[in-house]
Amino acid sequence: MDMKSSDLRNVVLLGHGGVGKTSAAEAMLYNAGAADRLGRINEGNTILDYDQEEIRRQASVSLAIAPFDWKNSTVNIIDTPGYFDFAGEMLEGVSVADSAVIVAAGAMSVGTEKAWDFANSRNLPRVIFVNKMNDDTADFDKIYGELKEVLGRSCVALQLPIRKNNKLVGIVDGITMEARMFDQDGNLTECEMPDEMRAQAEEINNNLSEIVAETDDALMEKFFGGEKFTKEEIIRGLKIAINHCTCAPVLLGSAYENIGVKKLMDFIVDYMPSPLERTVLDYTDASGAQKQMKPDPDGHPTLFVYKTIADPFVGRLSLFRVCSGTLKPDTVLYNANKGADERIAQIFVLRGRKQIPVKELVCGDLGAVAKLSVTATNDTLGSKSNPILLAPTVFPKPQLTLGIAPKARGDEEKISSSLSKLRDEDPVISFYQNAETGQMLISGLGDQHIDVIINKLKNRYGVSVQLEDPKIPYRETIRKKVSAEGLHKKQSGGAGQYGKVVIEFEPGEKEELEFCERVFGGAVPKQFFPSVEKGLQESVRHGVLAGYPVVHLKATLVDGKYHPVDSKEVAFVSAAKIAFKAGMKQAAPVLLEPVESVKVYIPDRYMGDVIGDLNKRRGRVLGMNPMENGMQEVVAEVPYAELFKYATDLRSMTQARGSFDTEFARYEEVPDNIAQKIIEEAKRHMSEDEE
Repeated sequence: MDMKSSDLRNVVLLGHGGVGKTSAAEAMLYNAGAADRLGRINEGNTILDYDQEEIRRQASVSLAIAPFDWKNSTVNIIDTPGYFDFAGEMLEGVSVADSAVIVAAGAMSVGTEKAWDFANSRNLPRVIFVNKMNDDTADFDKIYGELKEVLGRSCVALQLPIRKNNKLVGIVDGITMEARMFDQDGNLTECEMPDEMRAQAEEINNNLSEIVAETDDALMEKFFGGEKFTKEEIIRGLKIAINHCTCAPVLLGSAYENIGVKKLMDFIVDYMPSPLERTVLDYTDASGAQKQMKPDPDGHPTLFVYKTIADPFVGRLSLFRVCSGTLKPDTVLYNANKGADERIAQIFVLRGRKQIPVKELVCGDLGAVAKLSVTATNDTLGSKSNPILLAPTVFPKPQLTLGIAPKARGDEEKISSSLSKLRDEDPVISFYQNAETGQMLISGLGDQHIDVIINKLKNRYGVSVQLEDPKIPYRETIRKKVSAEGLHKKQSGGAGQYGKVVIEFEPGEKEELEFCERVFGGAVPKQFFPSVEKGLQESVRHGVLAGYPVVHLKATLVDGKYHPVDSKEVAFVSAAKIAFKAGMKQAAPVLLEPVESVKVYIPDRYMGDVIGDLNKRRGRVLGMNPMENGMQEVVAEVPYAELFKYATDLRSMTQARGSFDTEFARYEEVPDNIAQKIIEEAKRHMSEDEE
């Protein structure tokens, strides 16, 4: 059949890790005939968790797409990871969805709250699917109560579970007020409603009626008049409320046993919006003006690339949403981000790993294309005569940084090239060579995120690496003014070398070396001043305490001696170095460490734990600023050395509800007891290197 945009549903699955998002998606694919078996995560045979890392972990680590046809519509299910280390993947899924299914199970979890926030960030209509209701200990009333308490009154149950012998055997439909039992295929057949459930069914029907009444003045009047709504009025009002995000219906089932999933699929098609019903896209035009547009099925083809997959065999695969027009193969589009044309050859839809060629993709659909030349995630492809930039996905900043080194010599360049490919796939990743310490650093959202990166390096690109703590770029400086002499004298037959300098060393205003001269009577000829400065510039690279660069040093050449025959530039370079070592030791040298400005964002109830932890890290809390929704911003300054594992520790302290930002503030003196350990460790390494 010819696809229409109005028949499309782009639905992102969100929720805490382990609640059954992938199982729900696999059941949908099976029910729709898009899969010939019900994929099982524990058996490693699902369509959506196909990556080697996902099979090993039995959990999603990447976004995956799978379309299926249901009730004359096509549903693009976007399965996302539930663990917060992979929040970038969730954001990519949310960026191209028109609605969300929030999967919940068991007690109220932070993952459900985060899923709700993700949906709010794009104003996505949503339905909540309470999963695992076939478990012996499942308690729908408790879960539903927590949903309403935490997420608000917009959460409205449309179903109640009928349970026998601690198993889910049927549901009561809050719209029709009818009871139905599940057969062995997950289909529903009508049955008598249990008497003990009638009062609760009436309650959820009344709640639903209130939501519906608020969508229309005539319905509100009818509601207050005590009249019952017709089934058609409830359906129409419910759809309006869902699309306006004033109602989040709550459905239930058990994805693993494929119970209640068909009802969820019906609900997606019947109530969730198509791309044409609600999507408004933010973009920037050629003049830089910020504008909005609605999807136009008849417009020029415009694509938004929301994800890149770095496949070592196929090459780079660009996943996109058709935001206007109809895309056909062999089309040339203009990449407005890169200022270059891109030829779209064969186009696909993805069902997990499988690439399915298609003849066209209509406005709102999701597709993929291989081997684009310059296109990356967040790029817009469209008209060259009227280029636009669609609003990019804003990815979270990395929270955890570690050193990374090859296990085999000579693999440094291979690490960089492989990480570049993985960064194409995951823009949250950051890596760079620290110019001061020479160490390569890699940053991600947490331990699991970095662990996945390391395993992909090994399995995809054959690069084995080891992780280590970042090397801290300590500095050294002095606290008092001294005068020091440096004499270089060498005579070994033929022309000799002679140079003598007297230099005053004192704390300087500037970070870099400040060299001055105050020599009288030509004690040191002017042509040797640059040599003295050169010797000092080479010396400040390695201080006398632990070999770290010296900063805030002012050096003034005040006196010296020269020999008319033996004095040469090299002699005064060496003399300056001798004076530097002697002067630094006398000038009360101290070790400096980098201090970070830290902003921690946490719910109010974690304030005491977080502040106590910052104090243990030698931090100084500078202030607390109340924010919206019971959140607090804690502003502090903390030594960089104390922040290596802060991402992991903060997540543990706040049940993953906290986040933080850091930026370099300044250098400060290291406390004596800590400085002594650092100096001893540095000297030990120096002696080992000499051996």
